[in-house]
This record gives sequence, structure tokens and C-alpha cells, in this order.
Amino acid sequence: MKMANMAGLIETIIVAAPLARRLGIRLLAVGDGRLELALPFSPDNVTVGNTVHGGAIASLIDIVGAGLSCLVADPERHTGGATATLDVNYLRPALGIDLVGRGVILRAGRTSLVSEVEVRAPDDRLIAKGTVNSTLF
Repeated sequence: MKMANMAGLIETIIVAAPLARRLGIRLLAVGDGRLELALPFSPDNVTVGNTVHGGAIASLIDIVGAGLSCLVADPERHTGGATATLDVNYLRPALGIDLVGRGVILRAGRTSLVSEVEVRAPDDRLIAKGTVNSTLF
């Protein structure tokens, strides 16, 4: 798939989804089994003070994983997909900052995909790391 087609697919299916829109998720880069999405800081997505809620971070990881699934799905065979498992390790707090989720495909099969996603701060500090197992149907 060409880069422009990949970007259009991610914008149409992933970034335009209601949760991604509500979180303000934006496409930064896509290509060759990789995807990068931005989660801008919002006071609506915090817990205490300006600490970004772990659920918002987990959602970013899950949405990146879903986007990577779109890149390998066969439109002749697959009509959708879902997260089978989501594992998140929170490594440090995100205090009032924008975040970037960078994902790569670790393994793609006919009906499943395993991806790894790193969530980074603007200064490239690792905030969280997750693994997403997706099922294609």
C-alpha cells in the first residue's frame, strides 16, 4: 500500500473514530509497519493535578495498535478487528505534556497481529510501553 493510501486509511478509520476524536489524537507518521500518533495534553484527560490519566495513555496505545492492524488487514478477507489483549507498563508520570505513541508490528498473521507501542514525552523520555494483540475478522 502506498504511503498516501496508508495515511488516508488511518485518518478515515482510526483518527476519525469517536474516542480518538475526543482525545484529540492526530496522525504524525505512517509507513512500513510503523505508525506514530499524537495525544495532545488536555485538562479533560488528567487525574490529580496535571497528571495525564493512565486510561488516556492506554487508549493511545490501543489506538496505535488498531491503526497498525488496519495497515495489514486484507479488505478481501477482513471486515473488522478488535483488541484481544492490551498490556501496558507505566514507567513515569506524564505531567501536563503532549504525548506521542510510536508503534511497530512485531508479528502479523492471517487473523492476528502483535504490535509494540512506546509512549514518549516531547523530550523523548519513555512514559509507557505496551503490547497490543489484535484479532482480525
